[in-house]
Amino acid sequence: MTLGRERCVACRRDSPRVTDEEIVELHPQVSDWQLTEHDEIKRLDRTFKFSNFAGAMEFTHKVGGAAEDEGHHPRITTEWGRVNVAWWTHKIRGLHRNDFVMAAKTDVLYAEVS
Repeated sequence: MTLGRERCVACRRDSPRVTDEEIVELHPQVSDWQLTEHDEIKRLDRTFKFSNFAGAMEFTHKVGGAAEDEGHHPRITTEWGRVNVAWWTHKIRGLHRNDFVMAAKTDVLYAEVS
């Protein structure tokens, strides 16, 4: 199954972070996303480009709706002509498979609006 078609699983504070080996396996499926680290927390980060603010807002709302549907929420920064999305699992202070699933779903949404 491709990541973009998976559903997120409920994540608890004792859920395991993805291993380095799992990151090597999963990251190619969302290769436009950067692996970043902020405050010692690994994240998936991507900036999406738009020709205007209205397009950026439409995309922001779509990502927000998908996040609500899955119960897994990103950091979203919307500006004129671009939207930055960062996925990580707050409860475990790092990356979970859900973050890769939601990055793939975000890519699908971008393809629909761009």
